[in-house]
Amino acid sequence: MKSFKIKYPLLFVCIFTIYACDRTPGDRISESDSLPAIEPDYTGITIPENIAPLNFIIKEKGSAFYTEIFDGSKDVIKIKSNSGLIKIPRRKWKNLLQTDEFKDITVDVYVKNKVEGWKRFRSITNHISPDPVDPYITYRLIYPGYESWNELSICQRSLGNFSEWNIIKNSAAEENCINCHSYNNGKTDDFLFHMRGSLAGTYFYSGQEFKKVNLKTKEMKNGAVYPRWHPSGKFVAFSSNKIIQQFHSLDNQKIEVSDLESSLVLYDITKNEMLPVIFPDMEKYMDTYPEWSPDGNNIFFCRAIQIADTFDYNLIRYNLMRASFNRDKRTFGIPEMIFDAASMNKSISFPRISPDGRYVVVTLHDYGCFPIWHKEADLWSIDMETKMAKPLALNSDFTDSYHSWSSNGRWMVFSSRRDDGLATRLYLSYMYTDCTSGKPFILPVKNPAFYERFMKSYNIPEFSEIKVKPVPGKIRKISRSGAIQTGWDSD
Repeated sequence: MKSFKIKYPLLFVCIFTIYACDRTPGDRISESDSLPAIEPDYTGITIPENIAPLNFIIKEKGSAFYTEIFDGSKDVIKIKSNSGLIKIPRRKWKNLLQTDEFKDITVDVYVKNKVEGWKRFRSITNHISPDPVDPYITYRLIYPGYESWNELSICQRSLGNFSEWNIIKNSAAEENCINCHSYNNGKTDDFLFHMRGSLAGTYFYSGQEFKKVNLKTKEMKNGAVYPRWHPSGKFVAFSSNKIIQQFHSLDNQKIEVSDLESSLVLYDITKNEMLPVIFPDMEKYMDTYPEWSPDGNNIFFCRAIQIADTFDYNLIRYNLMRASFNRDKRTFGIPEMIFDAASMNKSISFPRISPDGRYVVVTLHDYGCFPIWHKEADLWSIDMETKMAKPLALNSDFTDSYHSWSSNGRWMVFSSRRDDGLATRLYLSYMYTDCTSGKPFILPVKNPAFYERFMKSYNIPEFSEIKVKPVPGKIRKISRSGAIQTGWDSD
């Protein structure tokens, strides 16, 4: 027994040492000229210094996997794995990324197999930007079809870690459709969303309190959608649309959403008044998707020629317009065309202006105003000084749309169907000062295998500097109350 007690611990130590060495590369390592196959594709990207760990899966065949992450000046992050799943310790990752200037980090991947032993792949080099991304992002989660909305949620996510929470889940509101969420600049907790169905209304949130408003007055033919807050926080611009859905039996597009008519309206929050946005000859056009300049002195929007009773949906094309705004008088100037997409046999949607006002990024597609099912939809930038337009390098062969600028103008988040052509995922890309884009990367998650089994789509991503606390009880209570009726001012 005495002899056994001495030998057993030694045997255990020997076995443990052999096992540990087997999971760590030794001196005999072969070299590969190719980059390792990893998912997601976190290679050659620029990332913010405050992003959550970019966990990934090594897709090379092997029995053991090992990764080192370093920047040349700090401790190396060393990760062993039996499955190829690489989860990066958050604290070490945060320390590694801290920087006051651009720097590179290196990711070395080693894989062991029975034939070659340990092999090291070509180093991955990623770039760290000292420009932080906004700490939060808000989006709607919905199944990628179009026939059901019984399970919807508007969620907020921390970009510095993997925390996600529901701002509103429609199970708390009789499973009604919730959509069109929008922030007041992302710098306050002022927030709104629409609800359709039995508890219909526009829900405004401020100071952890909700109010339910009926924005549609008897003078309005159609409801108010597609909100954009004025930078002052005193107004919200909407478009008032009559919308139809068309389902295709032969076309590659699954569904087409078209406007039969649309115009802009302005909501004065303080006075609880809705005003029509009056333009010359406005009955000849359909105006939609408003967007404010950062100084609030101009409104941008998309305009198409008013369709007739019978129309060909694939001939409807929208151009980008701009009109001045007098906030004291609540009046608008004569619109001017900024970008003639129709001359290219194209149409635009979702104009979003950079925080410095220099660039407008739009979704460019073949026709219509709702491109999320258009495979050809891409993001284009328009230089407001030269009026020159160009596609962004972040585009893919599938739908790229629903984009939003960070508050410092250095990051863009957008939704893309590039993974499987069906579900939309959120991608981030660094935006240089000339509005060129870096290689995009998918929103990091704790377990990178998550996207393979998650069936919902992300849409309408919006950056935010403020965390909106979940208040399902307050939403449930206010949803069952009567809505505050908005007044109408046509003077």
